[in-house]
Amino acid sequence: MTIRSEGLEGRRVIVLKLGGSVITDKERPMTADRIAIGRLAEEVALSGVRELIIVHGGGSFGHPLAERFKIAEGFKEEPQLLGFSKTHRAMMELNGLIVNALLEQGVPALPLPPSSFIITHDGRIKALNLEVLRSSLERGFVPVLYGDAVLDDVRGFTILSGDQLSARLALELGASRLIFGVDVDGVYTSNPKLDLEARLLEVLRLEEMEDVAGVGGATSTDVTGGMLRKIREALPVVEAGIPVVILNAGRPHNIFKALRGERVIGTVLCR
Repeated sequence: MTIRSEGLEGRRVIVLKLGGSVITDKERPMTADRIAIGRLAEEVALSGVRELIIVHGGGSFGHPLAERFKIAEGFKEEPQLLGFSKTHRAMMELNGLIVNALLEQGVPALPLPPSSFIITHDGRIKALNLEVLRSSLERGFVPVLYGDAVLDDVRGFTILSGDQLSARLALELGASRLIFGVDVDGVYTSNPKLDLEARLLEVLRLEEMEDVAGVGGATSTDVTGGMLRKIREALPVVEAGIPVVILNAGRPHNIFKALRGERVIGTVLCR
């Protein structure tokens, strides 16, 4: 399907979120998993999908600095200004590694820093100018964004998570689907890293999502931490009729299959 003349009308972009735990070594600050990044870039290229937005997390690049300088809490003292800039620079560095890997695979990746076009209100996206993003998609680029340190009209500044950003973009652009690539196979009945009897949920319906998001974990679906945040961000996306897939991006071929619309082990969030 051509996009050069018709804009975004009639097209359905895919939003792909790559978790920081997949693309970095979270135990070693500022350490990328270059093998994983290279493999993921190859899978994106081989999929042939170009109506695509990639968003990635911070992992060991952005998180340690953001935590050290308490960026998410907002501006309280002058040294945080330097911390804000260092956090943003670290994310740009990781973004550069991902963009370079995509370019090496022939994917026309275009880095777009969220802090340059998004303002939040008490941690939630308030204003975003999508003109450049839309124009880049229309011209055939694959925008690559990331969780970032952004300006906030209540806190002064804060951290915008890649999960919130991905969900909002999926809504704003009417995506065909939103894919979360994480380091487990999907949503489980309990933490699969701690419980060998944890059972993967292949489908999570809207009413079940609301239960989980509302109470912080239901009796049949013990969801906490990062997975709970993903489900909460995904709620309005699913309500809008956009399917959300949570899968293990650490497993070879999963991202390729998900982009192609093929069956893959994971959890589908849907109405």
